[in-house]
Amino acid sequence: MSEHVAEHVPDGPGARTRNGVLRGALKDGVASFLGIPYAQAPVGELRFRAPQPAESWDGIREATAFGPTAPKRPYAPPLAALLPDPEVAGDDCLNLNVWAPWQATGPDEGGRPVMVWIHGGSLVHGSSALPVYDGTAFARDGVVLVSINYRLGIEGFGVFPDAPTNIGLRDQIAALTWVRENIAAFGGDPERVTVFGESAGAISVAALLASPLAKGLFRRAVLQSGSPTARSIANARRTTEAIAARLKVPATAEAFARVEPERLLAAQTAVTDKGSPLISGNPFFIAVDGDVVPEDPGDALADGASADVELLMGTNTDEYRLWFVPGGQADRVGPLVQRLLLRKGRIAAGTAKVYRERRPREKPGEVLGAIVTDRLLRVPLNMLADFRLHSAKAATYLYEFGWPSPVLDLRACHALELGFVFDTLDLPETRALTGPDAPQTLATAMHAAWVAFATTGDPGWRPWDAARPVMTFGPGVPALVEAPREEERLAWGG
Repeated sequence: MSEHVAEHVPDGPGARTRNGVLRGALKDGVASFLGIPYAQAPVGELRFRAPQPAESWDGIREATAFGPTAPKRPYAPPLAALLPDPEVAGDDCLNLNVWAPWQATGPDEGGRPVMVWIHGGSLVHGSSALPVYDGTAFARDGVVLVSINYRLGIEGFGVFPDAPTNIGLRDQIAALTWVRENIAAFGGDPERVTVFGESAGAISVAALLASPLAKGLFRRAVLQSGSPTARSIANARRTTEAIAARLKVPATAEAFARVEPERLLAAQTAVTDKGSPLISGNPFFIAVDGDVVPEDPGDALADGASADVELLMGTNTDEYRLWFVPGGQADRVGPLVQRLLLRKGRIAAGTAKVYRERRPREKPGEVLGAIVTDRLLRVPLNMLADFRLHSAKAATYLYEFGWPSPVLDLRACHALELGFVFDTLDLPETRALTGPDAPQTLATAMHAAWVAFATTGDPGWRPWDAARPVMTFGPGVPALVEAPREEERLAWGG
């Protein structure tokens, strides 16, 4: 346990961390401390280097505004209108935020469960400053909520011969280490930490579960719409090489460090924007480097890595629609193109046949999207849950989010569950995906399940067993369903 305690400061809630005293803001029994550095600014000699411990400060540091975000570009249209991605200028992008239950004199009590949020964004977008991720509701319900920034794109996941690999993951581990050392000052229990993330954030969480460098930093984990995945060093390096070719510089950290950040971002965007999590392109990957990630995370978890960590994971019913529908891809894919793409993706004809037969009213592009969604997300998570039945000591829970958004006929698309998990349906940034009439009762239930899991390790339904129980959050009231769409899952040979 940390020896640090709450600090009384004038004109706001105070907390004494190992680096110095913070002053946050207090509203309706929730204290917020924003933009707290957990590592030094990754500039100059620290660019393309592992994170270094944050420097201490004298006096009281104001913590009432979000800190700088990692270098990135906004989403391209039409996704830009659906996925707000605020940018805060500055170099100190390795920062985090804390929301905690608070009385006028300090934390209302100690030993609170802690949740650490790792945002998604294909490893090139996103930040902790997105209003959808506001931690007020978690603090209101007794959880100390932490959200973090980490380096993105080439600066976080480039693969160079002269620099550490998986720098973005190293940032996340540094943030979790900061939490372990300091969270008691905010009323949190460093022995009851749950790390959770969505999309690339969930892929990161899976890698952390498999990383010996993260062992002991958290007790529970949540994977939302992301499965264990990584690539070999040679494979993960291809995106770095493509950016180097566009810049006409060697694919080394030394050469990249001499490139102006804006020029580097422009080249990165040109190389990576042609793809998405569900469509081929030049994405960044977590690399199996023998260090942070010693082996493929899926293999490690199947073999019993983090067997003592309780795990909650799941997907949205129509993940693919965020990527296939707004730009019209779902409408442009006919039967011939569908078959060509399935062949390119090495999808067995028998597997595709099952999906076509069970979805006779859906367009070829929609059937293709369902196949890709299951291949990348639902099937791997089901496989991991099955492996953990034999290799894990801790329970595994599965969910599916199925409430259909009316916006652009997105239905239960990728990222839609975020406003429900954080109970932030009233924000305009959430309503960009949900529309104005999303059911608060469903958000209340889903948010409560995440709080319960962080508090007790039990979200409120039966853990995974041979009957394959999945808690479905919509459409309608939450309900436990055994083996949903089992014929499609079995078509993969499971």
